[in-house]
Amino acid sequence: MAAEERWVGVGGVAAHLGVAKDSVYRWIDERGLPAHRVGRLFRFKLSEIDEWVRQDNEREKTPSSVQSRPSSKTQTNRSTPKTRSRNRGGNE
Repeated sequence: MAAEERWVGVGGVAAHLGVAKDSVYRWIDERGLPAHRVGRLFRFKLSEIDEWVRQDNEREKTPSSVQSRPSSKTQTNRSTPKTRSRNRGGNE
């Protein structure tokens, strides 16, 4: 019988990926890193994390994914208030 995969915390994922814990928390919120809440804590299966990384790498290779990245959303949000203020203040 195969050994059951262990659950790891944020520190384990950060060490596995070679990134800071803050990056792990940000990726949960902004990029959909697969995490399971146990009370106040996040727990992860490293196999799910590895699959997420593979899928994310595939998305980055496709040209359309550049438009759906968080940085492009930030640019869109910055331009929205300017458009609104022009429409409100203009004479129609």
